[in-house]
Amino acid sequence: MDGVRHRTLFSHEPERIVKVAIFNVKYSPNLGDGLLAECLERTLVRHDPDIRIVAVDLAGRGGYGEVNRYRGLMLRTLQRLPGFARQLLSHTLLNLLSRVKLRASFRRAVADSDVVVIGGGNLFADADLNFPIKIGLALDEAARRRLPVTVYAVGVSDDWSATGERLFADGFGAAELVAADVRDERSQSVWNRRLVPYGIRAAGIARDPGLLASRCYPAAPAAGERHVAFGITDPLLVRYHGGEHGGDHMLTAWYTAAIGALADAGWSVTLFTNGSPEDAAFLAKHAPLWTSRPDGKVRMAPPSHEPAHLVRQLASAQLVIAHRMHACIGAYSFRVPAIGLRWDPKLDSFFQLSGRDEFIIDTTATDAPALLTLAERARNEGVAADRHRELLDAASDSVAALAVTLRKAAGSRR
Repeated sequence: MDGVRHRTLFSHEPERIVKVAIFNVKYSPNLGDGLLAECLERTLVRHDPDIRIVAVDLAGRGGYGEVNRYRGLMLRTLQRLPGFARQLLSHTLLNLLSRVKLRASFRRAVADSDVVVIGGGNLFADADLNFPIKIGLALDEAARRRLPVTVYAVGVSDDWSATGERLFADGFGAAELVAADVRDERSQSVWNRRLVPYGIRAAGIARDPGLLASRCYPAAPAAGERHVAFGITDPLLVRYHGGEHGGDHMLTAWYTAAIGALADAGWSVTLFTNGSPEDAAFLAKHAPLWTSRPDGKVRMAPPSHEPAHLVRQLASAQLVIAHRMHACIGAYSFRVPAIGLRWDPKLDSFFQLSGRDEFIIDTTATDAPALLTLAERARNEGVAADRHRELLDAASDSVAALAVTLRKAAGSRR
């Protein structure tokens, strides 16, 4: 949890300070979550300089680099359990975490806040009740203080268990929800189908604030011609989130073939991760093989410890290839073409939204020669300027509207 204040370039008449507690997973090891959180904070304060932000991480983390060293073991253990036992264990552990750490942290965060925001990020998902429990707790604390709540630019997955759905519905049923905006049409459909029958307000659309990366971070110098930033994701995480890749050994073999083919075709390949410790460990394990070429065409990027580091990797490339959604979104913001590696419907939603449906692939159905053909096409075609400007302007306008909503909601409490 931290206080965030950003200066604005625009003069304005001072208004009453509005204190906003923003709940998301800003300090997740996956720096894409930090990227979108920072973009939201900076753009919100740019539109209303008298907003003060308290960033609240739903896992109770207080800064970048805080990693649960047992996370990988927990994920592997949960995956091995049958459904009922898996949910029971997760529910028990998360309830313990909530009582011991999260409730006190959340209560401090909202103690002198005027309004609560939940977003952005893919927060309305139900991987072993993780977000239903944590968001339910945040909503409980907001309701206890009678604070208005807005949901902003979130992703909504259609994987909710009956228990998860009930936790979301009960939390919103007790809260004063003044606005709800999700980041894409698929999320809107799932939200409305799942929650509106409980009397929860229908969702509007607010584009992912990560689209604004190029307006929030400086541009990076080009790393050279035909330079591809190749994102590595641990097959465990692809599998945990429901992605199909034909088995861990098959995805590893695909990485090996794809990286080698790109280098053979004259691309300089930089291997990076979004920061997840599982991804970093997987990359470290296989990097000696992948970077062993005598021509030096393949190298590892320095580890990224905060969103700005990740942004530099993306913005300096001529092409990005990755599973991770905010690697693709961050690249798009800087008009760097990306090829998405399919694993989660949210990635498909972004590529459809940006008009780049043809640049998302299944690793099980795309061999190295086909990837090379697509890489050349992506590099030659680039990113369409009109659609790019339209999406970034829409994302900024949505944050401006959020600022107005927050000020109005805070004013209604006085």
